[in-house]
Amino acid sequence: MVSPQSRRSFLKTTGAAALGWSACSDSPGASDSPPNFVLIVADDMGYSDLGCYGGEIRTPNLDRLADGGMRFTRYYANNMCVPTRAALMTGIQSDLALEPGHDRGIRKNVATLPEALRAAGYLTAMTGKWHLAEETDDLEDLPRARGFEHFYGGIMGSFSFYAPYSLMRDDRSAAEDYQQNPDFYFTDAISDESVAYLRQAERAQKPFFLYVAYNAAHWPLHAREADVAKYRGRYAEGWDALRQERHARMKELGVVNPEWELSPRHPDVPAWEDEPYPEWQQRRMEVYAAQITVMDEGIGRILDELERQGLSDDTLVLFQVDNGGCHVEYPPTRSGSFLPATTRDGRPMRPGNLPEIMPGPEDTFQSYGYGWANASNTPFRLFKQHDHEGGISVPLIVRWPARIEPGAVCDQVAHSIDLMPTLLEAAGVERPSEREGAQTLPWDGKSLLTVLEGGRREPHEALFWKWNHGRAVRRGAWKLVAVDDRPWELYDVEADGTELHDRAAEQPETVAELEALWNAWDARREAV
Repeated sequence: MVSPQSRRSFLKTTGAAALGWSACSDSPGASDSPPNFVLIVADDMGYSDLGCYGGEIRTPNLDRLADGGMRFTRYYANNMCVPTRAALMTGIQSDLALEPGHDRGIRKNVATLPEALRAAGYLTAMTGKWHLAEETDDLEDLPRARGFEHFYGGIMGSFSFYAPYSLMRDDRSAAEDYQQNPDFYFTDAISDESVAYLRQAERAQKPFFLYVAYNAAHWPLHAREADVAKYRGRYAEGWDALRQERHARMKELGVVNPEWELSPRHPDVPAWEDEPYPEWQQRRMEVYAAQITVMDEGIGRILDELERQGLSDDTLVLFQVDNGGCHVEYPPTRSGSFLPATTRDGRPMRPGNLPEIMPGPEDTFQSYGYGWANASNTPFRLFKQHDHEGGISVPLIVRWPARIEPGAVCDQVAHSIDLMPTLLEAAGVERPSEREGAQTLPWDGKSLLTVLEGGRREPHEALFWKWNHGRAVRRGAWKLVAVDDRPWELYDVEADGTELHDRAAEQPETVAELEALWNAWDARREAV
């Protein structure tokens, strides 16, 4: 176990000030024993999937995390993987955090969360999906160049769970891990390596920041048969019944406003009784649920390791999802470097959402589609890639026994850009003012530390989104949102959180004000 004196000595002797950063022992939230941090991110899951948010999927370890901490019910991410990860790592929205003209790569004058914590004496390690570099040979964009001392995971955005493309250990390929192990499964490897890094921090006598970025439950639908079998028959009643079931449980748990109407079934989803391939559809959701449960089991091993080291009280553990459930139906023609031509034992791949092929095995590459994504995002509208609530409203669970009341539920609005300011304030580390001699860009985020301690903070004046099919701004209760270049829609998302009653026609002045605000925000990158 790391002693308080050992941890604090690292913060005092790292020479962080030479990098333009400082560990400030008098900062709010600092203590004689700086907290450890474990940030866990799941991929492409709906707001209602977890048990503690109303879902039937077995997530006992995330449920115990929620029982011992705080659940947020008005927490936002961005609508896809890359912009959310950029926000988490920088405290800045992706329009400024990422290199201009690129979908990947953090700007050189943007400091990252692991860079700041490493300079302050923390051991920094990452496992899982990075997705902030164009390719594996872009060394200056890889995790080790942006503050992580250790890295094990995939660089790109989508992977086979049995043979993940771009798997690396530090700055080298780790393909031999799955090539030489017929039982390799990426989710388990992420969990096992995470536990190994916690033990390494124990030996190093350092406080630590561990970033665990699972690829579950991103497509493809890959899970072992024994794990899928736990859900056999569970989804026989279909997505319509599941949405009703989840919505009722969410209201009981207090994770959704009971006054909000359940959004109607998406128009591209047939009524369950009209579904032509019910057995195949059930199997898709069974595999998806299995992926999440395997991830939850791995999170349990991480939590158990913290308990073994006696660090649970002193460790701030956060879990969030990067965006809402993904509706995309992938055809057999979909190709990319992420898709191997054959399995590891030489069988040809059978990609695409083909009803005659049951997903799960290594030679398949399917997604769960509109119907189940619509259920995952209960009670909201739309999906990943959109800035309606179904694409950006996600769970956030935070446990810190030393500071957070167990079982708390928070309805204050927050965003992924808030996590870097929160963690640095909790560690007593000031915002990095420069990086490599250049002045850094300021945060868009605001610390949540006061909220975690049971107080209320001054909310963001406004929150903004722009990525893929979405654009939006939220100011107070009003949210202006659009799909692609279609007309703006206006919702009072406090009274109408499922965005069913467009107020744009009756509130033209509000639309004009919010549109001007969004346009000014959208133009800000030109001044950087």
